Amino acid sequence: MIVLKKPDQIEIMQANGTIVVECFAFARDFIRPGRTRRELDAEIERLILERGGKPAFKGFHGYPASTCISVNEEVVHGIPDDRAFVEGDVVGLDIGVFRDGYYVDSARTIPVGRISQEAQRLLDVTWDCLEAGIDQARPGNRLTDISHAVESRARKAGFAVVRSLVGHGIGERMHEDPQVPNFGPPRQGPVLEEGLVIAIEPMINLGTAEVFTLEDGWTIVTADKKTSAHFEDTVAVTKDGPRILTR
Repeated sequence: MIVLKKPDQIEIMQANGTIVVECFAFARDFIRPGRTRRELDAEIERLILERGGKPAFKGFHGYPASTCISVNEEVVHGIPDDRAFVEGDVVGLDIGVFRDGYYVDSARTIPVGRISQEAQRLLDVTWDCLEAGIDQARPGNRLTDISHAVESRARKAGFAVVRSLVGHGIGERMHEDPQVPNFGPPRQGPVLEEGLVIAIEPMINLGTAEVFTLEDGWTIVTADKKTSAHFEDTVAVTKDGPRILTR
């Protein structure tokens, strides 16, 4: 069941989004060679708590950390540990915040120092995929207009779209209806209405679209071990078009 949000509820989510923005600003300065994933997770948790929020992922279905930190071939859901970042890594950082009864969810992929031209192009294209998807989040469009925009941009660049993972509705629960695929033909699925809030999150791979889960039960990696990128924003559909709540 799709739950549309009222303006005051969207304002709460926008306020929560400011915490996420601050977390990413901190992370961009913090991430450097020699720093560890666990250190980054602890600092982000501290910042969220200081702002009166709760790390949305910690304990969610048993997840053991406050953030998901996925490096290079890790697509999503990487568990922070004591491995250090290395020059040339790309770090997918996924952050969720809960405060005042509502969730927001966002992700950025951050380079560590100088990265390869190939990796930089992947990051640029994945960001473009997110922007293209967000642009379709308008009243009267259909859900898969978002999906088609993401996939078209990725395929034009020669990259693969992960098909087994999707975006989602969000609000009083972390995952609400509808699911938001990053692939598919346009003009299908429910009509987008004012008050719909969704997490749009392209996950784009350099190589194959195939992925698998590691033995930890969480970390999802590319089947060919090539690099993946992940960008995500929480977006409200309004009469004036898409309103990004996590920027």
